[in-house]
Amino acid sequence: MDYCKRCVYPANARPGIVLDAEGVCSGCRLIESRPTIDWDGREKMLIEILEEHKAKQRAKGNPYDCIVPVSGGKDSTFQTWLMKEKYKLNPLLVCYNHTFNTALGLRNLANLIEQTDTNLVRYTTAPGSAKRLSKYMLKKVGDVTWHYHAGIMTFPIRTAVQYDVPLVVWGEEGFSELVGMHNQDDFVEFTKKKRQEHSMRGFEPEDLLQEPDCPLTPYDLAAFFYPDDEDIERVGVRGIYLSNYMYWNGRAQTEFIIDNLGFETAQSRARTFNIYDKLDDVHANGLHDYLKYLKFGYGRATDDASTEIRHGRMSREQGIEFVMKHDPVRPPDMDIFLRHAGMTEQELLDMIEPMRDPAIWEKGADGKWKTKDNVGNHVKDPGVEAVRRPLRDNVRPFIRTPEKASPHAQRLNEQTEYVLL
Repeated sequence: MDYCKRCVYPANARPGIVLDAEGVCSGCRLIESRPTIDWDGREKMLIEILEEHKAKQRAKGNPYDCIVPVSGGKDSTFQTWLMKEKYKLNPLLVCYNHTFNTALGLRNLANLIEQTDTNLVRYTTAPGSAKRLSKYMLKKVGDVTWHYHAGIMTFPIRTAVQYDVPLVVWGEEGFSELVGMHNQDDFVEFTKKKRQEHSMRGFEPEDLLQEPDCPLTPYDLAAFFYPDDEDIERVGVRGIYLSNYMYWNGRAQTEFIIDNLGFETAQSRARTFNIYDKLDDVHANGLHDYLKYLKFGYGRATDDASTEIRHGRMSREQGIEFVMKHDPVRPPDMDIFLRHAGMTEQELLDMIEPMRDPAIWEKGADGKWKTKDNVGNHVKDPGVEAVRRPLRDNVRPFIRTPEKASPHAQRLNEQTEYVLL
């Protein structure tokens, strides 16, 4: 397997990554291009968009200028602060509740509402529906969190139509940040097609209901039906990504909301060193990420280490150490899912077996799966020094030491149980 010579991503990274002639991946090249961009000019473009929508909404007598999808995580907390405090809009916050919440995530969501004094619309999928969705989509596409993504990418759009609020403000365009799917000049926006191909893994709820073995009902899938084209056009729904208009830096933004809004971080994580990202649901840094490892041979620590390396906060060698330590770890929440789903671990592994990438996995004579290669074998690949990202002075690899992460961080280690509501 080829690995990026600057960060730690493998060539089989999903949803797709490109290594150039120097062996540097498209994600690294995207971040490398950021300092050359006229961010002041882009902020002026953003302000023009926001002011235009604000004027139209207030002329209609609508109380809401925009919609911000929120979860209780770091990005949506920062997005809300930007819209409400910096740009003086009246946002309507929209949250999809997948029911597999962490107590930490719920505290951060409640804190966000209190600190920013904002209105929230929240849709809660029935716990039984969430369980059926997780089990079925595990079998279908190897993802226990399909309904998470389907909900957060669909319910805000349904709300935009219902409340007649055209502008939906998202944070980072994640696939660009991780693998460089789009160039910074593309100004990619949210579309139904983009949502379907990536977040929905190609499946609309209508498609699932036509499957002969599907145990789901329209009631289970109610939050995921996209509005009709006529309604989208009538309201003029538009989804923009803030990372097109501002220098996106998740760490700096998280430090800001910790200091100014009381955002809580974790104390430790099983599958990554990062203590501030993906805190609001049980499986994001656990089973969901572990399934990615079982399929493609890399996990959340690879994502997080690559981000740190690209921003000059961690050396590639440090990143490789974290990846080798965290990516193969079996997550503690796996047992929670198995218990709730009424499955055995072997049943889960049997479902994933045909999805394993043969470019990285092979089954040994003992019947056990083993990786053919890993990034630990590529520490001193030729060309690494030539493309190395220099470390920034006096910048630590991750946000802060756990004991200083937030006023309440000592209350949490690893989330071990579902919080439904």
